[in-house]
Amino acid sequence: MSQHRVQRRLAAILVADVVGYSRMIRADEATTLSRLMHLRKDLLDPRLAEYGGRLVKSTGDGLLAEFPSAVDAVQYAVDVQDAIAAETSGAEAEPMRLRIGINLGDVVVEGDDLLGDGVNVAARIEGIARPGGICISASVYDQVRHKLDLDFEDRGLREVKNIAEPVRTYAVNPKGLALDAGDDGRLVIAGAPSIAVLPFDNMSGDAEQDYFSDGITEDIITDLSKISRLMVIARNSSFTYKGRAVDVKQVARELGVRHVLEGSVRKAGNRVRVTAQLIDGATGGHVWAERYDRVLEDIFAIQDEITLAIVDELKVRLDLGEKDRLGTTPSANVEAYDLALRGREKLMAGVDHANMEEAVAMFERARAMDPRFVAPHVGLAFAHIMAYTNAWPPDPDASLDYGLEMAQKAVDLDTNDPLASRAYAVALLWKRRLDEACTELGRATALAPNDAELLATRGNMLVYMHDADAAVENLEKAIRLDPLYPDMWLHFLGHAYFMKGDYETAARYLRERILRQPNTDLSRTMLAAAYGHLGRADDARRLWDEVFEVNPHYSLEQKERVLPYKDPSDWTRFVDGLKKAGLPR
Repeated sequence: MSQHRVQRRLAAILVADVVGYSRMIRADEATTLSRLMHLRKDLLDPRLAEYGGRLVKSTGDGLLAEFPSAVDAVQYAVDVQDAIAAETSGAEAEPMRLRIGINLGDVVVEGDDLLGDGVNVAARIEGIARPGGICISASVYDQVRHKLDLDFEDRGLREVKNIAEPVRTYAVNPKGLALDAGDDGRLVIAGAPSIAVLPFDNMSGDAEQDYFSDGITEDIITDLSKISRLMVIARNSSFTYKGRAVDVKQVARELGVRHVLEGSVRKAGNRVRVTAQLIDGATGGHVWAERYDRVLEDIFAIQDEITLAIVDELKVRLDLGEKDRLGTTPSANVEAYDLALRGREKLMAGVDHANMEEAVAMFERARAMDPRFVAPHVGLAFAHIMAYTNAWPPDPDASLDYGLEMAQKAVDLDTNDPLASRAYAVALLWKRRLDEACTELGRATALAPNDAELLATRGNMLVYMHDADAAVENLEKAIRLDPLYPDMWLHFLGHAYFMKGDYETAARYLRERILRQPNTDLSRTMLAAAYGHLGRADDARRLWDEVFEVNPHYSLEQKERVLPYKDPSDWTRFVDGLKKAGLPR
């Protein structure tokens, strides 16, 4: 008896669905169904035949289609998204937008249906596409990048459920199209002055001196972030180019800036040489260049001169008081500065108890050498807050009290240092002095309006302060300034939208956070609660089980104790979502 042979073929698979469909149905079922019918009948289905596509099946608010080539699939997707955008432009009602995912892969044919990994990958990457956007796999990108007049944004490797290896994904952006910054973490080169500062090269011939060149780069970024009319890409994104041979025009395009600053540092004995070049991101041409050969004690003056030269070259108008706030807070002791940079590098290496203790020792030595130097006080504040939140010391509360003391001293030493204000605000938050924390963080953000980490910290804090709308505004600006933002910010956004009652959007951000950081109990519990509110009890229960696989010691009671919600109804909203799904069990 002959065995049935499985029929396979290579196909370009497109998956699409409507953003926020469940919420729209609950708000106005008749109108939503009518709009969906129009979308399918007048925009989606007719264009399938034009590009040689075949509708495999409808999925309620979406569709699964196959195309003979990746080029046809991407052209169809772009045409559809353009048509929807044109039709909804200026509309008073909330637009009905699609997310589209496309993969080129092997599929299993069962009658008219298609199954297999090729379909699964398309479905998964559709879930991480931006509203109104298109996300494609690397296999599609390889087929279309030289054939279609489009921009492609590398969105990195993504974990895909039930697929052994991570999948590299790309966002598709039609050339010349200014993207909605609220939906896209990427700025578009535009009229406003904007800059990315790449990590200065360490030319000292000793890799262990990287901390010094990195520290100078970070100080310049921090200083430029104080200027309200200058968009400055955050360290987190610009440092992804460290150690790479880069095309400055490509960097400008990927980060969405008009100018790029690059340079080098050579330290030898008590001498330092710093070179800096400001480059036009569109042409690759030099706008300004300078070399500084100075004694090491002049390093602060060099940083200040570079900052002011950029302001001058970019013709950025400074607001009243901004010029006075520019510049680093110098130390009279170069060794203290060196120790502060080493300690900062240790803290930024990751959440690690040993690194934290080494950093503390360096900061304490620096503070002893120069008691009026702000940086070691700030470093000690963050180190002890880290120790408190991770319960490392025998007496975590004493560690937090010391962190608060150091932050307060840092602010007293320099009331215009935004990092000192940020450290003080975070310490106040953990001390449950919420109103004081929010006021201090607002002051810090005013001092450095384009500091992405400050904005993200403030956004997270505002959720706990029962102001989710302002939280989203701060977080979205942070993401525009840091296109390669940390995955934790996805949780912050999911949390904010959850507290706004927009559970569909919250779920999208939380799902993406779990894809990027699979070992998170925090995002899984929030997503389970969102699914409870959306009536997806089975999905919520599955996630709840996964929480205890990730963290067997997870405790709702402990979370209720430590999470600093100002309004008790916010915690109730979270618990109610779990209860609707029959959780906890």
